[in-house]
Amino acid sequence: QLVESGGGWVQAGGSLRLSCKAPRDILSVFAPSDMAWYRQAPGKERDLVAAITSGGATNYADSVKGRFTISRDNSRRSIYLQMDNLNPDDTGVYYCAKVRGNSQSWTPQTWGQGTQVTVSS
Repeated sequence: QLVESGGGWVQAGGSLRLSCKAPRDILSVFAPSDMAWYRQAPGKERDLVAAITSGGATNYADSVKGRFTISRDNSRRSIYLQMDNLNPDDTGVYYCAKVRGNSQSWTPQTWGQGTQVTVSS
């Protein structure tokens, strides 16, 4: 089970940093794993926000390019999502996931429980 943290409420134009940590029992597989952040807005499907490969290559949804940055620290079994210049359309539950595939198509394998992000105008 992956554990997210860092969500909350922020005004438009503000920033938040989300964290996701893998439990110790999957330490041996975290470093070689591709990881991603997904977002589910109210009444909508869960969509990919950003992904990072085991080698550090990244890809982003068009809606967040230039505003969000995904990163990872294998020594901490963690990935992060720095979100800047937030707007109300970024509101939703953000989920961390272990994924398989490539930048054209990622398939989630394991989910976290999610963390709520609310951006007010």
